[in-house]
Amino acid sequence: MAVSQRIGNQWRKKVAMTGRAILHCDINCCYAQIECQAHPELRGVPLVVGGDEEARHGIVLARNLLAKAAGIKTADTLVEARRKCPGLVVVRPDYRMYMRASGLARTIYYDYSDRVEPFGPDEAWLDVGGSCGCLGLTPLQMAEEISERMKAELGLTISVGVSDNKIYAKFGSDWKKPDAVTVVDEEFAREHLLTAPVRELLYVGEATERKLRSSGILTIGDLACASDALLKRRLGKMGLVLKMFARGEDSSEVKRLDPGRNDVCREVKSYGNGITFPRDIVDAATAKAVTWMLSEAVAQRMREGGARARTVAVAVRDAGTLASSGRQMTLRTPTNITSEVAGTAWSLMEQVRTFSPDAPVRGLHVRASNLVPTNEDIQLSLFDPFPRRAEMEALDAAVDDLRRRFGNNAVVWGPKASCPDTLDMDAKRDNTVHPVSFFHR
Repeated sequence: MAVSQRIGNQWRKKVAMTGRAILHCDINCCYAQIECQAHPELRGVPLVVGGDEEARHGIVLARNLLAKAAGIKTADTLVEARRKCPGLVVVRPDYRMYMRASGLARTIYYDYSDRVEPFGPDEAWLDVGGSCGCLGLTPLQMAEEISERMKAELGLTISVGVSDNKIYAKFGSDWKKPDAVTVVDEEFAREHLLTAPVRELLYVGEATERKLRSSGILTIGDLACASDALLKRRLGKMGLVLKMFARGEDSSEVKRLDPGRNDVCREVKSYGNGITFPRDIVDAATAKAVTWMLSEAVAQRMREGGARARTVAVAVRDAGTLASSGRQMTLRTPTNITSEVAGTAWSLMEQVRTFSPDAPVRGLHVRASNLVPTNEDIQLSLFDPFPRRAEMEALDAAVDDLRRRFGNNAVVWGPKASCPDTLDMDAKRDNTVHPVSFFHR
């Protein structure tokens, strides 16, 4: 009996028993591969996608296989990367192009299951247990078909892990790259997964690895057999969670994809925007302009998301030490009004820092949290510090309409207009929503 047929028979039995068959699809070298697919002349050269060095974002965001072979790592500075590979080609990121490719990939995934949970733009879990009967395919055959369709339709290679839980499926997609399908069944787990370094398990980072190694836990198998008391003492409750992961006992569901949004529906807990400024911020006028720019992006995103916030928080990153400090304030009345969010944020910024050449600032961040839906009634007060609430909401609605039609810089608030450095910036357009944590249920 062929190996693929034997594995297929095993999976039919397991799916029939548990109803769970999980794929984890990972686009290989995602940003770099999409760039090479869009620009074929770059395919034969070592390439990295890197930030804007003039804006002080000069690190490697992604690299192709040739750059990887030269020893370049993600998060290397571009200076380090060029030192390792003198002929390196650096391209600026085009997030819109990456998001388009990611959306097209999810469209393919959706042909095999309505349970598709993205884990960043390049990765997604699929629960195909309910699709085996109607499609007449085993999970392994679906993984192979998805891989072939990605190459034929999008020109992209992926690695796919197949298992009965999300953690082992993720391990499988990481096991062999590029362009591979790996089934993590009991035999594979015994021979490869449990003997792998503990760092290769999802959510075991550098600090966690150090704590585990100091306790004699070197492999995933060691973690699976470690005592609960030891793990709880060293890592708290997270130690017990990681032990369950190591044993393949993750039972978390794959969330359903909303095809209209090409994403999964998650409860949004907060809206935030931050920036590393192209130069050190050493004066209050620039700090105020940046704060207003970030605040109006946060407020506009809240209005689009149908939310108001009760809490506004700010953070300041020091240029010398790179340490961050911040403040937050809970408002009497929840709001998504630009001027109220920005006014509150700026008052908090002034409490956190005196902006001067003696105390240069590298970056600022504004966040709104403690959210309530806009269709929820709010209790107004005779002593409301912001009495013209209805008029300012109408003003924001008019400004939002203009920005939808003519761009986000069609209308700018006074503080931003007073600072030439921020006039061409668009905090809302350039905002990146980072991958959602596995634990963000």
